[in-house]
Amino acid sequence: MMLFIGFVEACIVIAATQAALGHPHARHASDCIRSVLAEAADAYIAAQAAGNISLLEGVLAEDWAYEENNKREEPRKGVLSKALKIDHYRTNFDLIACATYTELIAADPANPYVIGTQIRHGRDSKVTLIDTVSSTTNSWLFDAKKTLEHVLQESWDPIPESKRDSRDVIKAAGDAYLDMWSNATAADAVPWGTPCARLEGSAYTGKGRPDDSCKAGIPSNHSQAPNTRRRYVIDESMGSVSIFCVWEHMMMAADSHEFRLEGGKLRYVHTMTVCGGQQCRL
Repeated sequence: MMLFIGFVEACIVIAATQAALGHPHARHASDCIRSVLAEAADAYIAAQAAGNISLLEGVLAEDWAYEENNKREEPRKGVLSKALKIDHYRTNFDLIACATYTELIAADPANPYVIGTQIRHGRDSKVTLIDTVSSTTNSWLFDAKKTLEHVLQESWDPIPESKRDSRDVIKAAGDAYLDMWSNATAADAVPWGTPCARLEGSAYTGKGRPDDSCKAGIPSNHSQAPNTRRRYVIDESMGSVSIFCVWEHMMMAADSHEFRLEGGKLRYVHTMTVCGGQQCRL
């Protein structure tokens, strides 16, 4: 009993409702510990680099699931079984939803990928879901080498605690941005920042100038189709939210949008869009 009490006291105790977590299988995070999430994220990165799923065995729940580009998939048939030379990775941590988001870039021209992966943990801290958006040749504006060059120019340092935005503010910013494609007034709710750089596939709006803007290409013709099936990973320390969804305006594509806020305003937007193995087109 003393060991059990000691374990509980060592955990981060956070009360959260399922709705606040932004995922239908969300859990309370009374036993969600950053080091446990980091161990699983590192194991995922190692497994992807080696193309060896067995490197994940120590962190997986017995009934874990794998999803790739919005479809349930046998992991040994997906990109996770393909060895990649990883040139960049960054992981963000959500201690409320007990989840992580990892951005990976493999710029090798013989095997190029830009991948976003959300990993979710169950009540025993084991991984229950690896959810991946895997972009490569034919994906929207894809060029892994250019994407890597742009990403390495950016600063994603942790935000001082006193300057962090709340989960609600961060999530609302991402939702307002995605809502613009179906709601003509949603753009008014987006906290546009200056400077702001948007990395859309490999296309980049940042020029290193103080007036850089993320507004280029914002839609003026609004359909009634929302960007649906949104899944969230929110990291207040990074001012970030990762949102996976169905991008209904482009071939019902699998889509990843990641947003970083600084001082309540958009600073960076990263997107990848995958059109079922076909060349993406509007």
